[in-house]
Amino acid sequence: MSGKIPREFIDDLLVRVDIVDLIDSHVPLKKTGANYVARCPFHTEKSPSFSVNRNKQFFHCFGCGVSGNAISFLMNYSHLDFVEAVEDLAAFIGIDVPRESVDYSGQQKAADLSSLYKVMEQVAVFYVEQLRTSSEGRQAAEYLKYRGVSTGIARDYMLGYAPKKWQVLIDQFGEQTLLDVGLLGKSDAGETYARFRGRVIFPIRDKRGRTIGFGGRVLDDSLPKYLNSPETPLFHKGREVYGLYELLQKQPKPQRILIVEGYMDVVALAEFGFYSAVATLGTATSQAHIDLLFRFASELVFCFDGDSAGQKAADRAMEQAFSSLRDGRQVRVMLLPKNHDPDSLVREIGVDGFVKSIESSETLSDYFFRSVAKDLNLTEMEGRAQLVNTAKPFLEKLPEGVFKGMMYARLEEMSRVASINLLGGAKANLAPNRKITRATGRPSPARVAMALLLQNPRLAGVVEQKEIDLTRLEFPGVELFKALLETIQDKKPANVAVLLELYRGTVEEKTIKALASLELLVPDEGVEAEFFGAVESLLVQAREAELDRLEAKAKNEGLHPQEKERWLSLLTIKRCSTK
Repeated sequence: MSGKIPREFIDDLLVRVDIVDLIDSHVPLKKTGANYVARCPFHTEKSPSFSVNRNKQFFHCFGCGVSGNAISFLMNYSHLDFVEAVEDLAAFIGIDVPRESVDYSGQQKAADLSSLYKVMEQVAVFYVEQLRTSSEGRQAAEYLKYRGVSTGIARDYMLGYAPKKWQVLIDQFGEQTLLDVGLLGKSDAGETYARFRGRVIFPIRDKRGRTIGFGGRVLDDSLPKYLNSPETPLFHKGREVYGLYELLQKQPKPQRILIVEGYMDVVALAEFGFYSAVATLGTATSQAHIDLLFRFASELVFCFDGDSAGQKAADRAMEQAFSSLRDGRQVRVMLLPKNHDPDSLVREIGVDGFVKSIESSETLSDYFFRSVAKDLNLTEMEGRAQLVNTAKPFLEKLPEGVFKGMMYARLEEMSRVASINLLGGAKANLAPNRKITRATGRPSPARVAMALLLQNPRLAGVVEQKEIDLTRLEFPGVELFKALLETIQDKKPANVAVLLELYRGTVEEKTIKALASLELLVPDEGVEAEFFGAVESLLVQAREAELDRLEAKAKNEGLHPQEKERWLSLLTIKRCSTK
C-alpha cells in the first residue's frame, strides 16, 4: 500500500470477477430470464427490484436507482472507499493488490502497513492494561468514573492510559516503528520523546476496527488538554472521525449521525445509550468527513456550541456540506444552549429530550438562509442584491437535482428576482437525461444508440469498419456519444464493468450508469442491426435539419456555391430514400 493501484490491475480484476458470484455471496440471488434478482440490500422492499446481469457485469435496482459494477457494489454494501473495495474484491478471488512505486522524498520509507496496524493494536491493549492495573492508571480510572464513564463504555471504546514512563514501549516495539506510527516524535534538537504521557487514551479506530491513531486527554487543567496522533501512513485526521466503528457495531444502518467536537462528548452520549455520535479529530469538519458519514446515514447533524466560535464552526461545516448534498441527503445544524456541551445537556434533559432537540434543530436550508440574510435589509434593493451575491456561490456547489432547484426558488423568493438563472446561475436540471431521452414511449434513437454502444463495446469496432461519417450527427448528447466511442476505441475495455470504471467520479458517471441500466430487450443477434438502425435514424434527422437550414438561408440571403452543392446533394438523398 505504498503507491497507487495500477489501472491495468483494476481492469483485469473486473474481468476476472463474476459479479453474480460476488453479489450472491452477500445477497442470495435467483435467476429470472437473463438476469439474477433479489430484494434490494440498499432499501426496504417487498418484491425484488434488484437485478444483476452477468453479461454486462452490472447491477441495478429499479426501486432506488443504485447501480454499478462489482467495485461499486462493495463500496455501497460494505461501506468501503474505493481502495478498500478493490482490496476486498482482490481478496474475494485470492490475489494480491500490486502497487505502483511512490517517492516519498525521504519523509517515509515504504512500510508494511499490516505490521503497523498490528503494532497499533498491541499498543492499544498495553494502554488498556495500564488503565486497569497500574497505580497511575487507577488515577485515570477515577477520573473517568468522576466523568460518569462506566466500565462497560470504557471497554466498548477501549479506553486506556499512557503512563509517564514510556521507555517500556521502545523496549517492546522499537524506536523506529513507534516513530512511524506517531507514538514518538523528535524535537528540534533531535531528541526522542513520547507523544502521549500521563493521559487518558482514546484509540481511534477506522470503520474496520483497526486502530489507526490515538487521542489523549490530561487528568487536570494543564494544556494542551487534548492531543491527537500526527499524520502517519495509517492516520489522516482530515478523513477520519472518532467513534464511527463503535457506532456501526451498535447500529449498522443508523438513521442519522451526530457530529460533535470531542472524544468525551461521544463517550458521554454513549453512556446514556445514544451511540449515534462521532467526533472530528481536532480539525474542522471537512468534505471528506461528510462524504464518509453519508455512506452510512442519510442525515447528518452538526452539533456545536452556541457561542460565536461554535457558529463559525457550523458555518465552515455548512460550506463543506454543500457539494455533498444530493437528493435524499439531509443536514441539520444544532447549536447548543449557552454554557452547555453535549455531555452536560444530555445529563440535564435526558436522552429523550436530547433526541427531541436534534429533531427540532434547524435544517441546513433554514440555517443557511438565516445566516446569509443576517444583518441585511431585504426591503432594500441593495440588501437583496447582496443576498444573491452571497448565496449564489454556495448554491452553485449543489449537485443537480430537486433540492438545488428548491434552494434557487427560495433565493428568488427572498431576493424578489424572477430568475437567478438570468444572472448567470445555473438552475437545477431536474431531469439530467432529458436531452437524450423522450418523455414517454420508446427511448429516442440517440438513447438507444448510446445505450447499445455502452452495453456492447464491440460495436465501436464495427463503426470503424463501416466508415460511418459520425461528424454529421446532430442531437443533444452527441458529444457524449462521440466521447464514449472514442474512449472505447482508445481503451478497448473488455466488458461493461471495465468501461463503467473509466467514468467513475466524472460528470458523465450518472448518465453512463443510466444508459448501462436501460433495458432495450434486443436479442444478441439483433444488437448490431438495432444499433445501426438507430445511428441511421440520427443521420436522417441531421440531414433533414441541415436541409431545413440551407433552404431557409436560400430564401433569405442565398447560398454560396459549396452550400448549394450540399443542398442539392441532400435533396437527392431525400428523394432516393422516399422512393
